[in-house]
Formats: sequence, structure tokens, C-alpha cells
Amino acid sequence: MKKLGARRLDIAFTLVSSLLTALFFVIPTGFEGASQSAGSERVRGKIIEVNNERVINIGPVKQGEQQLEVEIRSGRFKGWVFSGSNNLMGKIELDKIFAPGDMALVVVSLSEDGSMGHAQVIDHYRTGKTVFLCLLFFFFIILIMGWMGVKIVITFVFTASALVRVLFPAMLRGWDPIFSSVVMVTVITAVIIFLVGGFTRRGLTAFAGSMGGVLVTSYLAFFFTRWFKVHGAVRPFSEALLYSGYTHLNLAHLFISGIFLAASGAMMDLSMDIASAMDEIKTQYPAISRSQLLKSGASVSRHVAGTMSTTLLLAYSAEYTAMIMTFIAQGIPLENVINMVWVSSEMIHTLVGCFGLVLVAPLTVFAGGFILTRAEAPSSR
Repeated sequence: MKKLGARRLDIAFTLVSSLLTALFFVIPTGFEGASQSAGSERVRGKIIEVNNERVINIGPVKQGEQQLEVEIRSGRFKGWVFSGSNNLMGKIELDKIFAPGDMALVVVSLSEDGSMGHAQVIDHYRTGKTVFLCLLFFFFIILIMGWMGVKIVITFVFTASALVRVLFPAMLRGWDPIFSSVVMVTVITAVIIFLVGGFTRRGLTAFAGSMGGVLVTSYLAFFFTRWFKVHGAVRPFSEALLYSGYTHLNLAHLFISGIFLAASGAMMDLSMDIASAMDEIKTQYPAISRSQLLKSGASVSRHVAGTMSTTLLLAYSAEYTAMIMTFIAQGIPLENVINMVWVSSEMIHTLVGCFGLVLVAPLTVFAGGFILTRAEAPSSR
């Protein structure tokens, strides 16, 4: 009967999480029309001809203008062909180069009578590829993991929608990034852990340890960001936000929230690993004492945390690989590099995240020692 009740609770919570995810997708952010007028639509276009006579090659970069012939492949103007241009600024990270046969995202401005006005090529069209990649990812998760894979897909989509549709718009409206991120991380952590781990003492242990790590990391991020005098504009597009009319944003708080937001996923992994190990020990040896369970949990946590910290370092290293390679190539002294604000910000991001991750281990062990050894603990299976 207990297993049947737990199964029903699991299915009910899965359905509630699915409905909440769907709700996040449909609620308006309030910024849907910020970058487009009512008299325009986005369509798919195929590049049928390219003229590169006005393109100038300067070393590895290109400047000038590509002349394009584009055929619209979707929308009310499907089949129409128009001439456009692709201006090249000489910045590889921003410029896009088109070739015949490429699919492009096109914005068509409409005239007052609804006819086609100006059409502009924005970038390569990747919507279909993105959808295919996501569906392929979801298919293999469900194929390999079964029912657990279904719940993993729900948590994945829930997290993405919660960030894009709720958290980020809330910060744009003036919510403090640190406070709003802590609240959202709490909600996301609860949904993920209890959906994957179930409403059990194992899940409660993992939640307690993970949230303890998030709170400690948020405090450490706040302290070290102020101590290192990092202003927060080191993140891409941070300054562009201010120029877009959002001068009320506290970029330092935005930077701080990004630190524990980025590390929260790894914290959930670590806390769930430790909680599951301690729960399994308690299940196999019901008579084990609290002190013995704490020792066993501490032993497990040391091994898991030892590799997880390095995992976090490797995950973050991709963000600044090119930057460090540039400094090395230019022969800049190490002391100069360390004192640059870009490097200092990444050191805070990485080390504070790892610091919080390491603290999750003892916090989870401590929580598990008390939660899992209480009398009449329900089965976690």
C-alpha cells in the first residue's frame, strides 16, 4: 500500500510539474513586443544568389557588404524573391557569412495596406535544427531512462522556462537579482529533487543540503565580489542592458546571482548522490546508529566532492579559454593577468562556486544524519 501511495503521489507531482511548465510557457513576459512592431513578421528565406564583389578580406576578417537574392519560404509572402544585403563589420563574433542554399531568418516589414515593404536578412535560420536537437535529446533520455527520463525532460523544460519566462523578466522589471534568483533556485531545486527523488526523506535530505549550499554560496559571492571590487559589467551584454533603458539594474548583483545560479545544478547533483548513498546504507543496515551513518556519509561525500569540484572547474573553463590563451600569447605577466577585472571575475565565479559545492557535502551529510535516522522513517524506494 505504501508503494502504491508513493506511486500515485509521484504521478500527481509529475502532472502538477508538467502543468506548471506549460503555464510558464504561455504567461506573457511583458517584453514580447519590445524589439518588433506590429507591422512585421518573421519568415524563413533561402539564399539563392550571393555577390561578394563588395566584400574585402583583411586578414582573418571580412568587411564590406554581401549582395543577396533571397526567396521567402514561409508565411503569406512565400515564393517572393527580394534583393537584400548583409553588412560585415569586421568582427568574426558578430558577422555572419551567407552562401547560396543557406536558410536565413528574414524580417518582413509590412506596409499600411498589408503588402510587403522592406525585408531584412537577420541571421542563419536555426529554429528547425534547434527543435530537432532538443527532440533528439529528449528521445534518447526517455529511451534510456524510461519513466525517470520523462521526469528528467520535465525538469529540464521546467528549469529553462522558469528562467526565461519568469526570472529574467522579473529582474528586468526591477526585482533584485540576488533575491529573485534565490527564490527561483529554491523553486527549481524543489521541483527537480522531489520529482526525481520523490517525496521521501532521501529527497528532503538532498533538498536541505542543496539549499544550504546555495545560501552559503550566495553570501560568499556577495562578499568576494565586493572585496575584489568587481563591478559586474564583465559579463557579455551587461553594459548593453543599461544602454537599452534598464539603468535600474544592479550589474554587481546580477553577476553575483549568476554565480550561485550556475553552481546550483552541480549542488543538486552532489546532494542527491550523497543523500542516495546514505539512504541506501540506512536501508541495508536499519540498525545503524546516527554517528555511524554520519561517518559513512562523510566518507562518501569526500570522494564525490573531490571529483565534482574539478568537474565544475572544467565546465567553467570554456568561458575564458580564449581570453587566457590571448594573455599567454602576448606574454603578459601572471601578476598583471590576475589583477585584470575579467580574470578576477572568473576566479570568483569558479572558486566561489567550488567553495559552495564543497560545503554542500557536509551540509547534506549533517541533514541526512538527522532526517534519515528518525524513528519510523518511510521507505525511500
